[in-house]
Amino acid sequence: MSVPARAPRRSDNVQARGGRATWMTTWLGLICLLIGLVDIASAIVPRFRHSRLREFADVLPGTVSSVATAAALVVGVLLVMLAHGLRRRKQRAWRAAVALLTLSVLLDLVRWHALGTAVISVAFLTALAAQQHEFYALSDPRTRWRALWNLLGMGTVSVVLGLLIVSAHRDIVGDPSFSERLRHVLLGLVGVTGPVAYSQPHTGDIVAFSLGALGVTTAATTAYLFLRPEKPVTTLDPADEGRLRQLLAENGARDSIGYFALRRDKSVIFSPTGKAAIAYRVVNGVMLAGGDPIGDPEAWPGAIEAFLDTARRHAWVPAVMGCGEQGGTVWTRVSGLNALEIGDEAIVDATRFSLAGRQMRNVRQMVARVTRAGYACRVRRVAELDDAERDQLVRLAIQWRTADAERGFSMQLGRLADPADDAATLVTAHDESGEPRAFLHFVPWGADGISLDIMRRDRSADPGLNELMVVAAIEAAPRLGYRYVSLNFAAFRAALARGERLGAGPVLKMWRGILVLSSRWIQIESLYRFNAKFRPDWQPRFLLFPATRDLPRIGLATLRVEGLLSFGKPKLRLPRVSGRSGREAASPAPSEARSL
Repeated sequence: MSVPARAPRRSDNVQARGGRATWMTTWLGLICLLIGLVDIASAIVPRFRHSRLREFADVLPGTVSSVATAAALVVGVLLVMLAHGLRRRKQRAWRAAVALLTLSVLLDLVRWHALGTAVISVAFLTALAAQQHEFYALSDPRTRWRALWNLLGMGTVSVVLGLLIVSAHRDIVGDPSFSERLRHVLLGLVGVTGPVAYSQPHTGDIVAFSLGALGVTTAATTAYLFLRPEKPVTTLDPADEGRLRQLLAENGARDSIGYFALRRDKSVIFSPTGKAAIAYRVVNGVMLAGGDPIGDPEAWPGAIEAFLDTARRHAWVPAVMGCGEQGGTVWTRVSGLNALEIGDEAIVDATRFSLAGRQMRNVRQMVARVTRAGYACRVRRVAELDDAERDQLVRLAIQWRTADAERGFSMQLGRLADPADDAATLVTAHDESGEPRAFLHFVPWGADGISLDIMRRDRSADPGLNELMVVAAIEAAPRLGYRYVSLNFAAFRAALARGERLGAGPVLKMWRGILVLSSRWIQIESLYRFNAKFRPDWQPRFLLFPATRDLPRIGLATLRVEGLLSFGKPKLRLPRVSGRSGREAASPAPSEARSL
Protein backbone atom coordinates (compact mmCIF):
# COMPACT_ATOMS: atom_id res chain seq x y z
CA MET A 1 0.00 0.00 0.00
CA SER A 2 1.40 3.37 -0.91
CA VAL A 3 1.60 6.25 1.51
CA PRO A 4 0.45 9.61 0.16
CA ALA A 5 3.34 12.00 0.15
CA ARG A 6 3.05 15.70 0.65
CA ALA A 7 5.74 17.95 -0.73
CA PRO A 8 8.33 17.84 2.06
CA ARG A 9 10.00 20.88 3.45
CA ARG A 10 13.73 21.01 3.66
CA SER A 11 13.43 22.15 7.26
CA ASP A 12 11.85 18.81 8.14
CA ASN A 13 15.11 17.00 7.56
CA VAL A 14 16.52 17.37 11.06
CA GLN A 15 13.43 15.88 12.67
CA ALA A 16 12.98 13.29 9.94
CA ARG A 17 16.54 12.16 10.27
CA GLY A 18 16.05 11.68 13.96
CA GLY A 19 12.77 9.84 13.89
CA ARG A 20 13.63 9.32 17.52
CA ALA A 21 13.28 10.98 20.90
CA THR A 22 14.51 14.50 21.61
CA TRP A 23 16.16 15.21 24.94
CA MET A 24 12.83 16.55 26.23
CA THR A 25 10.77 13.49 25.29
CA THR A 26 13.56 11.23 26.56
CA TRP A 27 13.46 12.86 29.98
CA LEU A 28 9.67 12.91 30.10
CA GLY A 29 9.60 9.21 29.25
CA LEU A 30 12.18 8.51 31.96
CA ILE A 31 10.24 10.51 34.55
CA CYS A 32 7.06 8.64 33.60
CA LEU A 33 8.92 5.37 34.13
CA LEU A 34 10.20 6.50 37.52
CA ILE A 35 6.76 7.68 38.68
CA GLY A 36 5.30 4.36 37.62
CA LEU A 37 7.97 2.47 39.55
CA VAL A 38 7.39 4.64 42.64
CA ASP A 39 3.65 3.96 42.43
CA ILE A 40 4.35 0.23 42.18
CA ALA A 41 6.80 0.32 45.08
CA SER A 42 4.46 2.36 47.29
CA ALA A 43 1.68 -0.13 46.63
CA ILE A 44 3.84 -3.18 47.31
CA VAL A 45 5.87 -2.02 50.31
CA PRO A 46 3.87 -1.73 53.56
CA ARG A 47 2.85 1.76 54.59
CA PHE A 48 5.47 4.09 55.88
CA ARG A 49 5.17 4.43 59.62
CA HIS A 50 4.59 8.18 59.85
CA SER A 51 2.18 8.63 62.73
CA ARG A 52 0.65 11.95 61.66
CA LEU A 53 -0.02 10.72 58.13
CA ARG A 54 -1.53 7.52 59.51
CA GLU A 55 -3.95 9.59 61.57
CA PHE A 56 -5.37 11.01 58.35
CA ALA A 57 -5.41 7.57 56.72
CA ASP A 58 -7.30 6.10 59.66
CA VAL A 59 -10.16 8.54 59.00
CA LEU A 60 -10.83 6.76 55.69
CA PRO A 61 -12.66 3.44 55.57
CA GLY A 62 -10.23 0.50 55.32
CA THR A 63 -11.71 -0.78 52.06
CA VAL A 64 -11.34 2.61 50.37
CA SER A 65 -7.66 2.78 51.35
CA SER A 66 -7.09 -0.80 50.17
CA VAL A 67 -8.77 -0.12 46.83
CA ALA A 68 -6.71 3.05 46.40
CA THR A 69 -3.51 1.08 47.01
CA ALA A 70 -4.51 -1.56 44.45
CA ALA A 71 -5.50 1.11 41.93
CA ALA A 72 -2.18 2.91 42.43
CA LEU A 73 -0.42 -0.36 41.65
CA VAL A 74 -2.31 -0.66 38.35
CA VAL A 75 -1.63 2.97 37.46
CA GLY A 76 2.06 2.43 38.14
CA VAL A 77 2.19 -0.60 35.85
CA LEU A 78 0.41 1.26 33.06
CA LEU A 79 2.69 4.29 33.42
CA VAL A 80 5.71 2.02 33.05
CA MET A 81 4.15 0.61 29.89
CA LEU A 82 3.52 4.10 28.50
CA ALA A 83 7.02 5.43 29.15
CA HIS A 84 8.41 4.03 25.89
CA GLY A 85 5.53 5.53 23.90
CA LEU A 86 6.20 8.96 25.44
CA ARG A 87 9.85 8.68 24.52
CA ARG A 88 8.76 8.00 20.93
CA ARG A 89 6.43 11.05 20.94
CA LYS A 90 3.23 9.01 20.48
CA GLN A 91 0.01 11.02 20.74
CA ARG A 92 -1.96 8.14 22.23
CA ALA A 93 0.70 7.59 24.89
CA TRP A 94 0.57 11.27 25.85
CA ARG A 95 -3.23 11.22 26.22
CA ALA A 96 -3.18 8.02 28.25
CA ALA A 97 -0.36 9.31 30.47
CA VAL A 98 -2.23 12.53 31.21
CA ALA A 99 -5.35 10.58 32.19
CA LEU A 100 -3.39 8.13 34.35
CA LEU A 101 -1.40 10.84 36.07
CA THR A 102 -4.59 12.67 36.96
CA LEU A 103 -5.92 9.46 38.45
CA SER A 104 -2.60 8.85 40.18
CA VAL A 105 -2.76 12.25 41.89
CA LEU A 106 -6.27 11.51 43.20
CA LEU A 107 -5.19 8.11 44.48
CA ASP A 108 -2.12 9.56 46.16
CA LEU A 109 -4.33 12.08 47.95
CA VAL A 110 -6.46 9.21 49.25
CA ARG A 111 -3.29 7.41 50.41
CA TRP A 112 -1.91 10.24 52.57
CA HIS A 113 1.49 8.56 52.89
CA ALA A 114 1.99 9.10 49.11
CA LEU A 115 1.69 12.90 49.13
CA GLY A 116 5.26 13.23 47.86
CA THR A 117 4.41 11.14 44.81
CA ALA A 118 1.33 13.30 44.24
CA VAL A 119 3.44 16.47 44.17
CA ILE A 120 5.83 14.89 41.64
CA SER A 121 2.90 13.69 39.54
CA VAL A 122 1.39 17.18 39.43
CA ALA A 123 4.71 18.67 38.35
CA PHE A 124 5.10 16.02 35.67
CA LEU A 125 1.53 16.51 34.51
CA THR A 126 2.27 20.21 34.10
CA ALA A 127 5.39 19.44 32.06
CA LEU A 128 3.44 17.11 29.79
CA ALA A 129 0.80 19.76 29.17
CA ALA A 130 3.47 22.35 28.36
CA GLN A 131 5.21 20.02 25.90
CA GLN A 132 2.08 18.70 24.19
CA HIS A 133 3.40 19.84 20.80
CA GLU A 134 6.26 17.32 21.08
CA PHE A 135 3.82 14.39 21.03
CA TYR A 136 2.57 14.35 17.46
CA ALA A 137 3.50 10.85 16.29
CA LEU A 138 0.80 8.59 14.89
CA SER A 139 0.29 5.01 16.01
CA ASP A 140 2.39 2.16 14.66
CA PRO A 141 0.91 -0.66 12.57
CA ARG A 142 -0.68 -3.24 14.83
CA THR A 143 -2.18 -6.69 14.66
CA ARG A 144 -3.89 -8.95 17.16
CA TRP A 145 -0.59 -10.68 17.87
CA ARG A 146 -0.02 -7.77 20.27
CA ALA A 147 -2.79 -9.22 22.44
CA LEU A 148 -0.92 -12.51 22.80
CA TRP A 149 2.36 -10.82 23.68
CA ASN A 150 0.54 -8.59 26.16
CA LEU A 151 -1.07 -11.61 27.80
CA LEU A 152 2.29 -13.33 28.18
CA GLY A 153 4.18 -10.20 29.26
CA MET A 154 1.56 -8.76 31.59
CA GLY A 155 0.84 -12.20 32.98
CA THR A 156 4.49 -12.70 33.87
CA VAL A 157 4.78 -9.21 35.40
CA SER A 158 1.58 -9.77 37.40
CA VAL A 159 2.87 -13.03 38.85
CA VAL A 160 6.21 -11.47 39.82
CA LEU A 161 4.57 -8.42 41.40
CA GLY A 162 2.05 -10.68 43.09
CA LEU A 163 4.80 -12.70 44.74
CA LEU A 164 6.37 -9.48 45.99
CA ILE A 165 3.04 -8.24 47.34
CA VAL A 166 2.29 -11.52 49.12
CA SER A 167 5.75 -11.68 50.70
CA ALA A 168 6.29 -7.99 51.56
CA HIS A 169 4.03 -7.87 54.63
CA ARG A 170 5.42 -8.90 58.00
CA ASP A 171 2.09 -10.00 59.45
CA ILE A 172 1.94 -13.07 57.25
CA VAL A 173 0.80 -16.13 59.21
CA GLY A 174 3.47 -18.83 59.44
CA ASP A 175 6.05 -19.37 56.73
CA PRO A 176 4.24 -20.44 53.55
CA SER A 177 6.33 -22.27 50.98
CA PHE A 178 7.07 -20.81 47.55
CA SER A 179 4.52 -23.10 45.94
CA GLU A 180 1.84 -21.93 48.39
CA ARG A 181 2.68 -18.28 47.72
CA LEU A 182 2.62 -18.88 43.96
CA ARG A 183 -0.73 -20.65 44.23
CA HIS A 184 -2.06 -17.76 46.30
CA VAL A 185 -0.96 -15.32 43.59
CA LEU A 186 -2.43 -17.33 40.73
CA LEU A 187 -5.73 -17.72 42.54
CA GLY A 188 -5.74 -14.06 43.58
CA LEU A 189 -5.31 -12.93 39.96
CA VAL A 190 -8.68 -14.50 39.17
CA GLY A 191 -10.33 -13.27 42.38
CA VAL A 192 -10.12 -16.45 44.46
CA THR A 193 -8.74 -16.58 48.01
CA GLY A 194 -5.52 -18.55 48.31
CA PRO A 195 -3.79 -20.49 51.09
CA VAL A 196 -1.75 -17.57 52.51
CA ALA A 197 -3.25 -15.72 55.51
CA TYR A 198 -2.39 -12.54 57.42
CA SER A 199 -2.92 -11.65 61.06
CA GLN A 200 -4.34 -8.24 60.14
CA PRO A 201 -7.52 -8.32 58.02
CA HIS A 202 -6.57 -4.97 56.47
CA THR A 203 -3.38 -6.51 55.05
CA GLY A 204 -5.35 -9.37 53.57
CA ASP A 205 -7.67 -6.86 51.90
CA ILE A 206 -4.73 -4.95 50.37
CA VAL A 207 -3.17 -8.17 49.01
CA ALA A 208 -6.51 -9.44 47.68
CA PHE A 209 -7.42 -6.14 46.00
CA SER A 210 -3.92 -5.74 44.54
CA LEU A 211 -3.86 -9.25 43.07
CA GLY A 212 -7.37 -8.85 41.72
CA ALA A 213 -6.46 -5.50 40.16
CA LEU A 214 -3.43 -7.01 38.43
CA GLY A 215 -5.56 -9.84 37.06
CA VAL A 216 -8.23 -7.47 35.81
CA THR A 217 -5.58 -5.23 34.21
CA THR A 218 -3.99 -8.16 32.40
CA ALA A 219 -7.37 -9.37 31.14
CA ALA A 220 -8.61 -5.89 30.22
CA THR A 221 -5.51 -4.81 28.29
CA THR A 222 -5.39 -8.14 26.46
CA ALA A 223 -9.07 -7.90 25.54
CA TYR A 224 -8.60 -4.30 24.39
CA LEU A 225 -5.68 -5.20 22.15
CA PHE A 226 -7.55 -8.18 20.74
CA LEU A 227 -10.87 -6.43 20.11
CA ARG A 228 -9.64 -3.05 18.87
CA PRO A 229 -9.69 -2.48 15.09
CA GLU A 230 -6.57 -3.72 13.42
CA LYS A 231 -4.13 -1.33 11.82
CA PRO A 232 -2.03 -4.03 10.20
CA VAL A 233 1.33 -3.72 8.56
CA THR A 234 0.51 -2.38 5.14
CA THR A 235 1.15 -4.61 2.16
CA LEU A 236 1.89 -4.01 -1.47
CA ASP A 237 -1.44 -3.73 -3.28
CA PRO A 238 -1.80 -4.63 -6.98
CA ALA A 239 -1.95 -1.03 -8.16
CA ASP A 240 1.29 -0.08 -6.43
CA GLU A 241 2.92 -3.30 -7.57
CA GLY A 242 2.03 -2.37 -11.14
CA ARG A 243 3.58 1.09 -10.72
CA LEU A 244 6.73 -0.44 -9.27
CA ARG A 245 7.00 -2.89 -12.15
CA GLN A 246 6.78 0.01 -14.59
CA LEU A 247 9.58 1.84 -12.77
CA LEU A 248 11.67 -1.34 -12.78
CA ALA A 249 11.08 -1.80 -16.51
CA GLU A 250 12.42 1.70 -17.12
CA ASN A 251 15.27 1.83 -14.59
CA GLY A 252 15.61 -1.66 -13.11
CA ALA A 253 19.17 -2.15 -14.35
CA ARG A 254 20.52 0.35 -11.83
CA ASP A 255 20.23 -1.93 -8.80
CA SER A 256 20.60 -5.71 -8.77
CA ILE A 257 18.22 -6.03 -5.80
CA GLY A 258 15.60 -3.61 -7.12
CA TYR A 259 13.20 -6.44 -8.02
CA PHE A 260 12.98 -7.40 -4.34
CA ALA A 261 11.01 -4.21 -3.76
CA LEU A 262 8.09 -6.30 -5.07
CA ARG A 263 7.91 -8.31 -1.84
CA ARG A 264 4.26 -8.18 -0.86
CA ASP A 265 4.89 -7.62 2.83
CA LYS A 266 6.50 -4.28 2.04
CA SER A 267 4.92 -0.86 1.83
CA VAL A 268 5.91 1.65 -0.82
CA ILE A 269 6.10 5.40 -0.89
CA PHE A 270 6.38 7.36 -4.14
CA SER A 271 8.02 10.67 -4.94
CA PRO A 272 5.65 13.60 -5.61
CA THR A 273 6.24 13.11 -9.35
CA GLY A 274 5.64 9.37 -9.19
CA LYS A 275 8.93 8.72 -11.01
CA ALA A 276 10.69 7.14 -8.03
CA ALA A 277 9.66 4.97 -5.10
CA ILE A 278 11.04 3.44 -1.91
CA ALA A 279 9.85 0.11 -0.54
CA TYR A 280 10.03 -0.36 3.22
CA ARG A 281 8.69 -2.16 6.24
CA VAL A 282 8.17 -0.93 9.82
CA VAL A 283 9.48 -3.17 12.61
CA ASN A 284 9.88 -2.14 16.25
CA GLY A 285 9.55 1.51 15.36
CA VAL A 286 12.23 1.28 12.64
CA MET A 287 11.22 2.30 9.10
CA LEU A 288 13.54 -0.02 7.19
CA ALA A 289 14.06 0.39 3.44
CA GLY A 290 15.93 -2.08 1.28
CA GLY A 291 18.32 -1.22 -1.53
CA ASP A 292 18.40 1.92 -3.66
CA PRO A 293 15.27 3.89 -4.50
CA ILE A 294 13.43 2.56 -7.56
CA GLY A 295 13.04 4.70 -10.66
CA ASP A 296 14.65 7.79 -12.16
CA PRO A 297 17.66 8.94 -10.08
CA GLU A 298 16.63 12.55 -10.62
CA ALA A 299 13.43 11.79 -8.68
CA TRP A 300 15.19 9.91 -5.86
CA PRO A 301 15.54 13.00 -3.61
CA GLY A 302 11.78 13.54 -3.72
CA ALA A 303 11.11 9.93 -2.73
CA ILE A 304 13.70 10.15 0.05
CA GLU A 305 12.17 13.36 1.39
CA ALA A 306 8.72 11.73 1.40
CA PHE A 307 10.17 8.68 3.17
CA LEU A 308 11.78 10.85 5.85
CA ASP A 309 8.62 12.90 6.30
CA THR A 310 6.62 9.73 6.92
CA ALA A 311 9.24 8.60 9.46
CA ARG A 312 9.04 11.97 11.21
CA ARG A 313 5.24 11.98 11.44
CA HIS A 314 5.23 8.51 13.02
CA ALA A 315 8.45 9.03 15.05
CA TRP A 316 10.00 6.02 13.32
CA VAL A 317 13.76 5.61 13.05
CA PRO A 318 14.63 5.71 9.32
CA ALA A 319 17.20 3.20 8.10
CA VAL A 320 18.27 1.65 4.79
CA MET A 321 19.61 -1.89 4.50
CA GLY A 322 21.77 -2.96 1.57
CA CYS A 323 21.84 0.15 -0.58
CA GLY A 324 24.50 0.52 -3.24
CA GLU A 325 27.12 3.21 -3.60
CA GLN A 326 25.06 5.42 -5.92
CA GLY A 327 21.94 5.16 -3.81
CA GLY A 328 23.88 5.63 -0.59
CA THR A 329 25.45 8.81 -1.93
CA VAL A 330 22.05 10.31 -2.71
CA TRP A 331 20.57 9.12 0.58
CA THR A 332 23.33 10.66 2.69
CA ARG A 333 23.29 13.92 0.77
CA VAL A 334 19.52 14.38 1.09
CA SER A 335 18.90 12.97 4.55
CA GLY A 336 22.16 13.38 6.44
CA LEU A 337 22.08 9.68 7.39
CA ASN A 338 25.38 7.97 8.20
CA ALA A 339 26.71 5.11 6.07
CA LEU A 340 28.33 1.87 7.23
CA GLU A 341 29.71 -0.68 4.79
CA ILE A 342 28.22 -4.03 5.75
CA GLY A 343 29.50 -6.27 3.00
CA ASP A 344 29.76 -6.90 -0.70
CA GLU A 345 27.59 -8.42 -3.39
CA ALA A 346 29.20 -10.96 -5.70
CA ILE A 347 28.48 -10.21 -9.38
CA VAL A 348 29.77 -12.43 -12.18
CA ASP A 349 30.15 -11.27 -15.78
CA ALA A 350 28.95 -14.33 -17.69
CA THR A 351 30.71 -13.25 -20.88
CA ARG A 352 34.10 -13.45 -19.14
CA PHE A 353 33.47 -16.49 -16.96
CA SER A 354 35.49 -19.65 -17.53
CA LEU A 355 36.29 -22.78 -15.54
CA ALA A 356 39.80 -22.86 -16.97
CA GLY A 357 42.81 -21.91 -14.93
CA ARG A 358 44.30 -22.78 -11.57
CA GLN A 359 42.08 -20.38 -9.64
CA MET A 360 38.96 -22.26 -10.77
CA ARG A 361 40.43 -25.69 -10.02
CA ASN A 362 38.29 -26.34 -6.94
CA VAL A 363 35.03 -25.42 -8.70
CA ARG A 364 36.01 -27.39 -11.78
CA GLN A 365 36.70 -30.51 -9.71
CA MET A 366 33.43 -30.20 -7.76
CA VAL A 367 31.42 -29.81 -10.95
CA ALA A 368 33.17 -32.75 -12.60
CA ARG A 369 32.63 -34.97 -9.57
CA VAL A 370 28.86 -34.39 -9.26
CA THR A 371 28.49 -34.67 -13.04
CA ARG A 372 30.15 -38.11 -12.94
CA ALA A 373 27.73 -39.01 -10.14
CA GLY A 374 24.89 -38.60 -12.64
CA TYR A 375 23.61 -35.10 -11.82
CA ALA A 376 22.53 -32.71 -14.56
CA CYS A 377 21.02 -29.22 -14.60
CA ARG A 378 18.14 -27.59 -16.45
CA VAL A 379 18.02 -23.80 -16.84
CA ARG A 380 14.70 -22.27 -17.92
CA ARG A 381 12.24 -19.47 -17.34
CA VAL A 382 9.61 -19.88 -14.65
CA ALA A 383 7.04 -19.25 -17.40
CA GLU A 384 7.96 -22.68 -18.85
CA LEU A 385 6.78 -24.51 -15.72
CA ASP A 386 3.36 -26.14 -15.75
CA ASP A 387 1.03 -26.18 -12.75
CA ALA A 388 2.28 -29.54 -11.46
CA GLU A 389 5.91 -28.39 -11.60
CA ARG A 390 5.10 -25.18 -9.77
CA ASP A 391 3.34 -27.08 -7.00
CA GLN A 392 6.21 -29.55 -6.76
CA LEU A 393 8.74 -26.73 -6.58
CA VAL A 394 7.01 -25.12 -3.62
CA ARG A 395 6.60 -28.44 -1.81
CA LEU A 396 10.29 -29.25 -2.27
CA ALA A 397 11.28 -25.79 -1.05
CA ILE A 398 9.32 -26.41 2.15
CA GLN A 399 10.66 -29.94 2.51
CA TRP A 400 14.29 -28.93 2.02
CA ARG A 401 14.17 -25.95 4.32
CA THR A 402 16.39 -26.63 7.33
CA ALA A 403 15.97 -23.43 9.33
CA ASP A 404 12.99 -22.88 11.60
CA ALA A 405 12.07 -19.65 9.85
CA GLU A 406 12.15 -18.30 6.32
CA ARG A 407 14.99 -15.84 5.95
CA GLY A 408 15.41 -12.81 3.78
CA PHE A 409 13.97 -9.35 3.25
CA SER A 410 16.19 -6.86 1.50
CA MET A 411 17.47 -9.44 -0.99
CA GLN A 412 14.67 -11.99 -1.09
CA LEU A 413 11.34 -11.97 -2.90
CA GLY A 414 9.21 -13.82 -0.38
CA ARG A 415 7.33 -16.05 -2.85
CA LEU A 416 8.02 -18.78 -5.36
CA ALA A 417 6.61 -19.81 -8.74
CA ASP A 418 4.15 -16.93 -8.80
CA PRO A 419 2.83 -16.15 -12.33
CA ALA A 420 3.63 -12.48 -11.72
CA ASP A 421 7.30 -13.53 -11.70
CA ASP A 422 7.28 -15.65 -14.85
CA ALA A 423 10.31 -13.72 -16.12
CA ALA A 424 12.38 -15.24 -13.31
CA THR A 425 14.96 -17.94 -14.08
CA LEU A 426 14.99 -21.39 -12.49
CA VAL A 427 17.94 -23.78 -12.31
CA THR A 428 17.14 -27.33 -11.22
CA ALA A 429 19.60 -30.13 -10.53
CA HIS A 430 18.36 -33.67 -11.23
CA ASP A 431 19.82 -37.05 -10.30
CA GLU A 432 20.15 -40.05 -12.60
CA SER A 433 16.46 -40.91 -12.19
CA GLY A 434 15.43 -37.42 -13.23
CA GLU A 435 14.23 -36.42 -9.76
CA PRO A 436 14.98 -32.81 -8.73
CA ARG A 437 17.49 -32.62 -5.88
CA ALA A 438 18.22 -28.90 -5.74
CA PHE A 439 17.26 -25.59 -7.35
CA LEU A 440 18.21 -21.94 -7.71
CA HIS A 441 15.71 -19.17 -8.34
CA PHE A 442 16.86 -15.90 -9.94
CA VAL A 443 14.79 -12.73 -10.37
CA PRO A 444 15.26 -10.26 -13.24
CA TRP A 445 17.81 -7.49 -12.94
CA GLY A 446 17.05 -5.05 -15.70
CA ALA A 447 17.25 -6.37 -19.26
CA ASP A 448 20.64 -8.12 -19.09
CA GLY A 449 21.00 -9.48 -15.56
CA ILE A 450 19.59 -11.91 -13.03
CA SER A 451 19.84 -11.80 -9.25
CA LEU A 452 19.87 -14.84 -6.93
CA ASP A 453 16.75 -15.19 -4.81
CA ILE A 454 16.54 -18.72 -3.42
CA MET A 455 19.01 -21.60 -3.16
CA ARG A 456 17.71 -24.94 -1.88
CA ARG A 457 18.91 -28.53 -2.03
CA ASP A 458 18.07 -31.93 -0.69
CA ARG A 459 20.39 -32.57 2.26
CA SER A 460 20.78 -36.20 1.23
CA ALA A 461 22.15 -35.21 -2.19
CA ASP A 462 25.87 -35.19 -2.96
CA PRO A 463 27.91 -32.12 -2.00
CA GLY A 464 28.80 -29.89 -4.90
CA LEU A 465 25.29 -29.34 -6.28
CA ASN A 466 25.44 -25.66 -5.36
CA GLU A 467 28.60 -25.18 -7.42
CA LEU A 468 27.10 -27.17 -10.30
CA MET A 469 23.94 -25.04 -10.39
CA VAL A 470 25.79 -21.73 -10.14
CA VAL A 471 28.08 -22.71 -13.01
CA ALA A 472 25.07 -23.87 -15.05
CA ALA A 473 23.31 -20.54 -14.45
CA ILE A 474 26.36 -18.51 -15.44
CA GLU A 475 27.03 -20.56 -18.57
CA ALA A 476 23.38 -20.42 -19.65
CA ALA A 477 23.01 -16.68 -19.00
CA PRO A 478 24.22 -15.50 -22.46
CA ARG A 479 21.83 -17.93 -24.15
CA LEU A 480 18.94 -16.41 -22.17
CA GLY A 481 20.06 -12.87 -23.01
CA TYR A 482 21.80 -12.09 -19.70
CA ARG A 483 25.32 -10.89 -19.09
CA TYR A 484 25.43 -10.35 -15.33
CA VAL A 485 24.63 -12.86 -12.61
CA SER A 486 24.34 -11.54 -9.06
CA LEU A 487 25.12 -14.17 -6.43
CA ASN A 488 25.09 -14.11 -2.66
CA PHE A 489 25.70 -11.13 -0.41
CA ALA A 490 28.88 -11.63 1.64
CA ALA A 491 28.61 -9.77 4.94
CA PHE A 492 31.77 -7.90 6.02
CA ARG A 493 33.76 -9.43 3.14
CA ALA A 494 36.38 -6.69 3.18
CA ALA A 495 37.18 -7.27 6.85
CA LEU A 496 37.48 -11.02 6.30
CA ALA A 497 39.72 -10.58 3.26
CA ARG A 498 41.99 -7.92 4.76
CA GLY A 499 42.15 -9.56 8.17
CA GLU A 500 43.85 -12.67 6.80
CA ARG A 501 46.44 -10.79 4.78
CA LEU A 502 50.06 -10.43 5.80
CA GLY A 503 50.57 -7.33 7.91
CA ALA A 504 46.98 -6.98 9.10
CA GLY A 505 46.83 -4.96 12.31
CA PRO A 506 45.63 -6.30 15.68
CA VAL A 507 42.29 -4.49 15.51
CA LEU A 508 41.52 -5.89 12.07
CA LYS A 509 42.60 -9.37 13.13
CA MET A 510 40.40 -9.18 16.23
CA TRP A 511 37.41 -8.04 14.14
CA ARG A 512 38.00 -10.91 11.70
CA GLY A 513 38.19 -13.34 14.64
CA ILE A 514 34.81 -12.11 15.89
CA LEU A 515 33.30 -12.61 12.43
CA VAL A 516 34.75 -16.11 12.14
CA LEU A 517 33.37 -16.98 15.58
CA SER A 518 29.95 -15.58 14.61
CA SER A 519 29.99 -17.80 11.53
CA ARG A 520 29.19 -20.75 13.79
CA TRP A 521 25.64 -19.42 14.05
CA ILE A 522 25.22 -17.06 11.08
CA GLN A 523 26.89 -17.75 7.74
CA ILE A 524 29.49 -15.07 7.22
CA GLU A 525 32.87 -16.58 6.37
CA SER A 526 31.43 -19.56 4.47
CA LEU A 527 29.35 -17.28 2.22
CA TYR A 528 32.39 -15.16 1.45
CA ARG A 529 34.52 -18.17 0.55
CA PHE A 530 31.78 -19.78 -1.53
CA ASN A 531 31.24 -16.58 -3.51
CA ALA A 532 34.95 -16.05 -3.99
CA LYS A 533 35.22 -19.39 -5.83
CA PHE A 534 33.58 -17.87 -8.89
CA ARG A 535 35.99 -14.90 -9.13
CA PRO A 536 33.22 -12.27 -9.02
CA ASP A 537 33.36 -8.52 -9.03
CA TRP A 538 32.54 -7.21 -5.58
CA GLN A 539 30.02 -4.40 -5.21
CA PRO A 540 29.82 -2.81 -1.72
CA ARG A 541 26.53 -2.57 0.12
CA PHE A 542 25.78 -0.16 2.94
CA LEU A 543 23.62 0.32 6.01
CA LEU A 544 22.33 3.87 6.47
CA PHE A 545 21.32 5.03 9.95
CA PRO A 546 20.68 8.32 11.82
CA ALA A 547 23.08 7.93 14.76
CA THR A 548 25.27 5.36 16.44
CA ARG A 549 22.86 5.02 19.37
CA ASP A 550 20.19 3.81 16.91
CA LEU A 551 22.28 0.88 15.67
CA PRO A 552 21.15 -1.66 18.32
CA ARG A 553 17.51 -0.94 17.60
CA ILE A 554 18.07 -1.05 13.84
CA GLY A 555 20.07 -4.25 14.26
CA LEU A 556 17.22 -5.97 16.09
CA ALA A 557 14.73 -4.81 13.47
CA THR A 558 17.00 -6.13 10.72
CA LEU A 559 17.36 -9.50 12.44
CA ARG A 560 13.58 -9.75 12.62
CA VAL A 561 12.81 -8.86 9.02
CA GLU A 562 15.66 -11.02 7.72
CA GLY A 563 14.27 -14.00 9.64
CA LEU A 564 17.26 -14.39 11.96
CA LEU A 565 15.12 -13.51 14.97
CA SER A 566 11.72 -15.05 14.32
CA PHE A 567 8.80 -15.62 16.68
CA GLY A 568 6.41 -17.28 14.26
CA LYS A 569 6.23 -20.26 11.98
CA PRO A 570 7.41 -19.67 8.42
CA LYS A 571 4.91 -19.78 5.60
CA LEU A 572 5.25 -20.71 1.96
CA ARG A 573 2.15 -20.78 -0.15
CA LEU A 574 1.41 -22.57 -3.38
CA PRO A 575 1.80 -20.98 -6.81
CA ARG A 576 -0.50 -18.24 -8.07
CA VAL A 577 -1.11 -17.11 -4.50
CA SER A 578 0.90 -14.43 -2.75
CA GLY A 579 3.27 -16.61 -0.80
CA ARG A 580 6.38 -16.41 1.26
CA SER A 581 9.48 -18.32 0.52
CA GLY A 582 13.00 -17.96 1.69
CA ARG A 583 16.53 -19.16 2.03
CA GLU A 584 18.19 -20.42 5.11
CA ALA A 585 21.68 -19.98 6.36
CA ALA A 586 22.50 -23.54 7.28
CA SER A 587 25.78 -25.37 7.53
CA PRO A 588 27.49 -26.99 5.77
CA ALA A 589 26.12 -25.80 2.42
CA PRO A 590 27.02 -22.13 2.06
CA SER A 591 25.19 -19.46 0.10
CA GLU A 592 21.73 -20.67 1.02
CA ALA A 593 21.00 -17.34 2.65
CA ARG A 594 21.62 -14.31 0.56
CA SER A 595 20.42 -11.72 3.04
CA LEU A 596 21.83 -10.82 6.40
